[in-house]
Amino acid sequence: MARFFYNLVFTLAIPFILIRMWFRGGANPGYRQRWAERFAFFKFTGKPNGILVHSVSVGETLAAEPLVRGLQADNPDLTITITTTTPTGSDQVKRLYKQDLASGRIVHVYLPYDLPWLMNRFIKKIQPSICLIMETELWPNIIRSCNKQLAPVVLANARLSEKSAKGYAKFSKLTQPMLHGLTLIAAQHRTDAERFIKLGVAENRVDVTGSIKFDICVPEFAKQKGVELKQQWGTTRRVLILASSHEGEDGLILDSYQELLTDFPDLLLTIVPRHPERFDEVAALVLDRELNLVRRSESFQLDSLQASSSTQVYLADTMGEMLLMLASADIAIIGGSFIEHGGHNPLEACALAKAVVMGPSDYNFSAISQQLINQGAMQQPSKEKLTICLRQLLERPDLRSQMGISGQQVVEQNQGAVARLVKLVAEQIES
Repeated sequence: MARFFYNLVFTLAIPFILIRMWFRGGANPGYRQRWAERFAFFKFTGKPNGILVHSVSVGETLAAEPLVRGLQADNPDLTITITTTTPTGSDQVKRLYKQDLASGRIVHVYLPYDLPWLMNRFIKKIQPSICLIMETELWPNIIRSCNKQLAPVVLANARLSEKSAKGYAKFSKLTQPMLHGLTLIAAQHRTDAERFIKLGVAENRVDVTGSIKFDICVPEFAKQKGVELKQQWGTTRRVLILASSHEGEDGLILDSYQELLTDFPDLLLTIVPRHPERFDEVAALVLDRELNLVRRSESFQLDSLQASSSTQVYLADTMGEMLLMLASADIAIIGGSFIEHGGHNPLEACALAKAVVMGPSDYNFSAISQQLINQGAMQQPSKEKLTICLRQLLERPDLRSQMGISGQQVVEQNQGAVARLVKLVAEQIES
């Protein structure tokens, strides 16, 4: 009965979802494109009995890359179908797997809306031998459709915050059958595993594999490009980066930046908004403060408009260059953490040996955050203490260096989750 009402409500909501997407398409045209795929109308060009990986959006897609590469190496003859739900996630898939998409080794489409007639058509069309769902993107009907096709479903790199666990428990009549439909949960941490078990998942279907986010391989070209970018600004300048910012955070960091200019007049702030539809909005916030702004996209288009020593705020309004931007910074402020969003991944900055600052909202990465704090790799100030924290880090290169070294050590010591996951997937395919 619970699933019936879920399907009914979802069906009734579809017109409103489409209207919302249309309006969002004003800022990001991707929301107005490829709607047929969201209703499972597409031509599948891959081979049946492949691997289905659902990676939702940008963060999950980036995190899943080492896993996808590992699966490719272990299963060279299988088609890997990667689905997302957002245009930004789709853009990341196209960027990361350009050659594989062209060769047909990887197929990419949007995941259809989670309605039984759409999911049944989708799963029958691609006929996966296994479905991997990244992190927490659980939908009842995709799991049920895979179960009907006898395709095992693995929740990979699984995390479950205390807040989400309470929500699942509140709607147990809907969530328990969904959780029971999972063949295996590969949890990031012991606390995640315990929360799933507490919700009724059998212990023998939960494994702690660690977080694949630790399995970061930073390309040398990203490091080199970061160095080159910093040379444009002046190699002695200190650089802050606000990575993956959300509405409400850019203004906060800009206010703090302006306070810091009194003591550090050559300080540069790089802002990387999480969503491209906010690029113009963030630019307006900077210009309203009469700060010298350079947009990365414009510096590509106009030879005369290059970032220089006079640049105060550098707006990274391009996609797929986060590692490059982090490589050019001295201190990384992680977005989504100074509003109630749960924070974004701090490990990319750690892998690049950057001093990391994250706000109090970190429930998406609570175990990782605590580990970094305990090892002296990250500081977690409140909004009110942010400027004090940044001033201390700017004054003390020794502290920044030690934090960076500690962060790299945490990353290196926790790697190996990808190999464990690839092995578990192989066992499921063979069984």
